[in-house]
Amino acid sequence: MNTDEVDRLVAAWRQERPDLDVEPLQVLSRVSRLARHLDRARRAAFAQHGLEPWEFDVLTALRRAGKPYELSPGALLRATLVTSGTMTNRIDRLAQAGLVRRRPDPEDRRGVLVSLTAAGLDRVDAAFEDLLRRERELLAGLGPQEQRTLAGLLRTLLAPFDK
Repeated sequence: MNTDEVDRLVAAWRQERPDLDVEPLQVLSRVSRLARHLDRARRAAFAQHGLEPWEFDVLTALRRAGKPYELSPGALLRATLVTSGTMTNRIDRLAQAGLVRRRPDPEDRRGVLVSLTAAGLDRVDAAFEDLLRRERELLAGLGPQEQRTLAGLLRTLLAPFDK
């Protein structure tokens, strides 16, 4: 069996604090380390396409909305979990970069809709493809069934937090 840094960390804690159950470290320290690797892979994928993580979040929210790839600023707020002022600033910056555009909402004279431009669509699709390639590399040590099993276990673990 392969050992890793977490095995060494757990062994050291068992030696120093045999009175404590350090078993949670077996899972959660690995999840934490994997999250750091994932964060690096995400940032690299986005940077490769000239995007910051927040830009990717807004653009993918629009992309997931389906044609015509537009949402109200309120829907973008809910999708990205930021404040109204922050979202306004983000939309402004993405519009200046030519990745999104605003247009009046035909259903609400006071409202606007934010939509992907052709350049925004191309950029987010390319960045997403690159991200998926990098994520597949992170999971390369697991077969398809192991990936499904891990996904199911993580879903079970996270479900109570997503309510």
